[in-house]
Amino acid sequence: MSLQSLALIENWPVPTAAAGVVRADGTVLGTHGPAGHRFPLASVTKPLAAYAVLVAYEEGAIELDEPAGPPGSTVRHLLAHTSGLAFDEHRVTAAPGERRLYSNAGFEQLGDHVAKATDIPFAEYLRQAVLEPLGMTATSLEGSPAKDGVSTLEDLLRFAAEVQAPRLLDPRTVAAAMTVQHPGTKGVLPGYGHQNPNDWGLGFEIRDGKAPHWTGASSSPRTFGHFGQSGTFLWIDPDAGRAGAQGAACVALTDRAFGPWAIEAWPAFTDAVLAELRT
Repeated sequence: MSLQSLALIENWPVPTAAAGVVRADGTVLGTHGPAGHRFPLASVTKPLAAYAVLVAYEEGAIELDEPAGPPGSTVRHLLAHTSGLAFDEHRVTAAPGERRLYSNAGFEQLGDHVAKATDIPFAEYLRQAVLEPLGMTATSLEGSPAKDGVSTLEDLLRFAAEVQAPRLLDPRTVAAAMTVQHPGTKGVLPGYGHQNPNDWGLGFEIRDGKAPHWTGASSSPRTFGHFGQSGTFLWIDPDAGRAGAQGAACVALTDRAFGPWAIEAWPAFTDAVLAELRT
């Protein structure tokens, strides 16, 4: 099977783009573009970093509700962007759990916390815990755990299959990661303005009823994932496909910064992919 809808990336005003769709069993339903080209991920780095944090939790190195970050904050707060830390500065702007303040600084403090708990630099821990076991040999973390990942379509499809059918984590841990943390919390979704509520799991954004949004109008409320300012996204829709299907994940990578072009192109692309999966 080859999804014709993936060819829509040819119409995107970007120098280079690659996209693909994968099922939970690892079956790649189609790709388009250079699947081995390494793209900067920007914030699509965060789900990878969060997965490594959850491995550290399952290994007993950390607890989700232990103190981390600013006073009163926990690992869970940092993963769910409710620690109160500012967007890109290590300063507190709200009490923990009060608002959904999307924070790169929070993920940097997460990386530091895991590194101290495991006595392994976070980039190396991510490699050992997630990248190497999944065969993601073209992926690396080259700085901040919030935004400095580099990867390929091939590698991210491997990761997207793992999240749908976990082998590295207990499925209950992944179910928690895609469950709303601190329900009813309002906040700003970068690029899309104020959302009330602005639902988030553990390192993954949850679509629910958000509008406007970077996924499609036909994306199910259970859709979760992340997009990046480098023009990248990864979504997983457990309800994609025909009734009784196992869902699917879609990855799209480009080398043009997120902007009005993406706000216009991405939802229509996602809706086309979902429509084809239903046929």
